[in-house]
Amino acid sequence: MDYIELICKISADNIQEIAGILTAELNEIGYESYDETGDGLNAYILEKFFDIKKVKQLQVNGIPDVTIDYTYEVIKTQNWNEVWEKNFEPILIEDQCLILAPFHKNTPKTKFKIVIEPKMSFGTGHHETTYLMLKTMLDLDLDNKIVLDMGCGTGVLAILASLKGAVDITAIDIDEWAYNNTLENIEKNNCQNIKVLQGDASLLTNQKFDIIIANINRNILMDDIKHYSKVLKQNGTLLLSGLYDKDLSMIKEEAAEHDIEYVNHLEKHSWVAAEFYKK
Repeated sequence: MDYIELICKISADNIQEIAGILTAELNEIGYESYDETGDGLNAYILEKFFDIKKVKQLQVNGIPDVTIDYTYEVIKTQNWNEVWEKNFEPILIEDQCLILAPFHKNTPKTKFKIVIEPKMSFGTGHHETTYLMLKTMLDLDLDNKIVLDMGCGTGVLAILASLKGAVDITAIDIDEWAYNNTLENIEKNNCQNIKVLQGDASLLTNQKFDIIIANINRNILMDDIKHYSKVLKQNGTLLLSGLYDKDLSMIKEEAAEHDIEYVNHLEKHSWVAAEFYKK
């Protein structure tokens, strides 16, 4: 499968803020991953879903004193690693967890080190939501826990759960590339206790989980909270991300409808990772 790299150059006084708004809106129309640049961002979507008209109709384009220039190019499957080798720098979270690619050398020693082959999957730690989820997980007790990672992307969150002592982990993603990439990454990190499935929340049936991690997007989270509630143990933890700060209130309301209570959240550039528990 080929991808489109959408190159967004922003002219504004507050480029970072506009880039955050643009990312949130692109997320709503199917974009999967993002690279921040000094003058905007690059966004990636499967070629078959790409529609430049939808991009130009986004509300962010109507903000006064903001101009966004869009160009795009096809990223062939065989060229994806080359793209990442140019753009993917190691990510350090709280001086405890280092996310790196196989081609990175001479990296610092940390308590947790996760090797990710980025390819075409969302979830390297560069995006705010993945970073916030990793940071939240570092403060959780995962020892001997049964964990579900929904929308696993590269598998990075499932891998951290394994490294932190989770006993049994299920990682699910609807995307075939994410499924295969997660399999590759759990092998690279010698994680024997992660089961990977391709599909969506309809796969959630009988197993019960102590912790559910879901880094997807607002609309899917709103639809899937009812499913998470059915498989989350009493007093279990639910971590949600892939949403903007303005979306948190509706997520809280939906969660409360299913006996899931808000605990707290972290925020970065208006993106949110929120922690809940099952009553």
